[in-house]
Amino acid sequence: MTLSTIELEEKNTGKQLYSYQKEAISKIFKRFEEAPNDYHLLFQLPTGGGKTVIFSELVRQYIKHHKSKVLILTHRIELCKQTCTMLSDFGVVNKVIDSKANLDDHRDYSCYVAMVETLNNRLNDNKLDISDIGLVIIDEAHYNSFTKLFKFFHKSFILGVTATPLSSNIQLPMTDNYEELIIGESIETLIKSNFLARAKTYSYNVGLTSLVVGANGDYTVKSSDDLYSNSDMLNKLVQAYEERSKGKKTLIFNNGINTSINVFEAFKMAGYPVMHLDNTANKREREFILRWFKMTPNAILTSVSILTTGFDEPTVDTIILNRATRSLTLYYQMIGRGSRILKDKTTFNVIDLGNNFHRFGMWGANLNWNKIFKSPNYYLDNLLNDEDLESNFRYEMPKELRDKFSKTEDVFFNIKEAYIDAIKIGESSKVVLSRSIDQHARICTENSEDVYDALILAQEIGDDIDHRIQQYLKCICKSTNSFTDWLKEDYRKKLRAHLLANFDTIFEEINGYPPEE
Repeated sequence: MTLSTIELEEKNTGKQLYSYQKEAISKIFKRFEEAPNDYHLLFQLPTGGGKTVIFSELVRQYIKHHKSKVLILTHRIELCKQTCTMLSDFGVVNKVIDSKANLDDHRDYSCYVAMVETLNNRLNDNKLDISDIGLVIIDEAHYNSFTKLFKFFHKSFILGVTATPLSSNIQLPMTDNYEELIIGESIETLIKSNFLARAKTYSYNVGLTSLVVGANGDYTVKSSDDLYSNSDMLNKLVQAYEERSKGKKTLIFNNGINTSINVFEAFKMAGYPVMHLDNTANKREREFILRWFKMTPNAILTSVSILTTGFDEPTVDTIILNRATRSLTLYYQMIGRGSRILKDKTTFNVIDLGNNFHRFGMWGANLNWNKIFKSPNYYLDNLLNDEDLESNFRYEMPKELRDKFSKTEDVFFNIKEAYIDAIKIGESSKVVLSRSIDQHARICTENSEDVYDALILAQEIGDDIDHRIQQYLKCICKSTNSFTDWLKEDYRKKLRAHLLANFDTIFEEINGYPPEE
């Protein structure tokens, strides 16, 4: 029987494949039959679509109809264990090759599961015979740690599986190691078929121009820590949680341990149930924290990338991206942690504090994966930079604050437009901030009964003030930290002075009568 004519058999293990999973296996089998033995094939399927289920059934069928063996490679111990369990559920007897494994009996097995680094050491020490391995499956294939092993398997069919066929290393595109991409079901199709939950997205515009891009093409941990650990950002994070996710199980992703610890302290101080997890935690600590997170309905877990793969907790209600990333793969991995469905869960929240929605588009958008696979540099080069992104931002007051300005129809002031108008008629750029202060004073007065109310409102619009200052600095092309800090402080002083000096006049202009004494 040839692979192309194999009909996928129903198993007696209690595992049931969906139609799209069977179709994917048929496509892969067809390529097995048509392609040479050393062909490198890549398969894409969104997080939550069941990649492990698909390749476990594929392994079962392959072993049943071939005399060759199968090797499955993972890059993390959690994935290694999950793969081993899933294979066993499909009736595939497998051996895990870890640093403590006794390989004396390895010839008795038809399927091996191994961590990439462990296997690399074993192969370099000639402690494992791989001459009879016909199929190599690579989980999370976008990680480049696997490529060092390809030299050992020049006669094997290699199948890489990933949710995002874009290399984690911009210098090593996946087209260098894979000849073809097969695309599985889209996120939108899986949502419509009730296999994934739908994301409800909320974006909070953040100034990111202080972030530094490192050698790997993503933002450095240090620059991220500096930005996301400051009090303004921590307050914005807690505020976003309270507005969109209060009382819901929430997973927060950060780009640095210092940031995550500060996030932990901020939520703890606010009285919320929260824990912090990073890669320095030992096995016992990690298991305790994850068990607490699973069992606590309103738990908040702040982490540092460690839970982007190999972590499956369907009860997560909200994902908070408390970081910016230039990695499309990481963006999809983080959001995918909340997409698992439950009987009473069909949607989940995503709160973006890194302008990631603007950079990549909405999670589940119709991406051309084949084009990205074939021309990754073209895709990466056309990502908007942070200055371009932020130039189009319009500050929106949070609902609770906007309600305090309910008497004002439009609280927005366009700094860029005011700057262009001023320059056209030869005015100094300084008049832009003066006009902004006048507008702020007016909306504070319009929504107050007396000057003291107006001064309180002026203290609550700090985010709007900071946004206007950042827009102004872009217009005048000046942005040193000391000048920025001085300008923000000076603006607040002038706004306060303006209200104290002119409140009665502005109030009477707006209302037609003076304020009560």
